Amino acid sequence: MADFGGDLELEDFRAEARAWLEANFPKSLAGKGAQAMSERQGQSADLAGWRKAIGEKGWATPTWPTPYGGGGLSPAQARVLAQEMAKVQAFNPLLFGMGVTMIGPTILDYGTEAQKAKHIPPIVRGEVQWCVGYSEPNAGSDLASLQTKAVDAGDHWVINGQKTWTSGAQYSDWCGLLTRTDPTAKKHDGISFMLVDMRQPGIETRPIALIAGASPFCETFFTDAVAPKDALLGQLNVGWTVGKRLLQHERASQTGAIGGGRTAPLNQIAKRYVAVDADGRIEDQDLRTRLVRHEMDARVHGLTLARVMAESKEANGATNGASVLKNSATHVAQTRAELTLEIMGAQGLGWEGEDFTREEIETVRGWLSGKAMSIYGGSFEIQNNIISKRILGLPDNTQST
Repeated sequence: MADFGGDLELEDFRAEARAWLEANFPKSLAGKGAQAMSERQGQSADLAGWRKAIGEKGWATPTWPTPYGGGGLSPAQARVLAQEMAKVQAFNPLLFGMGVTMIGPTILDYGTEAQKAKHIPPIVRGEVQWCVGYSEPNAGSDLASLQTKAVDAGDHWVINGQKTWTSGAQYSDWCGLLTRTDPTAKKHDGISFMLVDMRQPGIETRPIALIAGASPFCETFFTDAVAPKDALLGQLNVGWTVGKRLLQHERASQTGAIGGGRTAPLNQIAKRYVAVDADGRIEDQDLRTRLVRHEMDARVHGLTLARVMAESKEANGATNGASVLKNSATHVAQTRAELTLEIMGAQGLGWEGEDFTREEIETVRGWLSGKAMSIYGGSFEIQNNIISKRILGLPDNTQST
């Protein structure tokens, strides 16, 4: 028998969500998530108010536990909320940092009660900015070769070393840092994960300029930086396990596992730039075919995402399927960017100036910055290695014979 009671409860919640969004989401921000968040330093009053409202409601982290300020919603309610946000082109302003998408979930997984009570509520309310200290100049894909070290100084740790590609480090209050705590152990075994205060003299950040213009990336230098003994997340020298878990959360967030708002369908954008026939269809049959193929890929990705999310709940955590989703999300996003530029023609070449709309300029810059998707969070090739070995069970061809 159908669970009509459950359906009615969801519809009641839908009405609640719709009313709350009507009262709290500024219409001036509709459809402007990426644009609004890119203007971080000149944050508008509407954006600040929206961040405060959704943070205090707990709906920026809809399924997180209520004792830490989360929404406490069921997965079904969270889906309804996302649907209602999409209808009004609302976005979750906390998803543009690493607190909600990576650090927070990892603290919930491995943190002590004291660590959760200290760090989770400010993350939920959007009051702090987090970065992640992973990659180093000589430790990228081979991350376990990292050399940043933390030395036990009795009642605290002393940290020295360098990280690179540290997204948002120049704005961050805290850093989730992978550091070597046992230089005598095998490289995977002597690593610890620490929660480090970025607002101290021993840490320097230097932004890295990119071809797309504004860059979130930094070089980060630690010179006798300090962290208290309780900064350790998880067990000493078992940070590799914690670090891998964070990457699973990152890859899940990059695939669209949580979020709000939708971009305009490509066929609608195309009809503003290319010819249509008497029936209102895109005249170029080849372009029409490629747009349909892209839409199919996007829908398949969405269905795979739903399946992996269901599997991860049964497995009580993220699964190796996150690597599949990371690569499929990259393919879908980069293909969309390429098609959009092609559709815009000469208007898709703009960098600045009055001859181009803001949307056209952002499309060009987004196309350039989107090239990094196949590198950050684990490169396309690394994900393929994980898929081949852990999911398909293929032999490891990197082992010597």
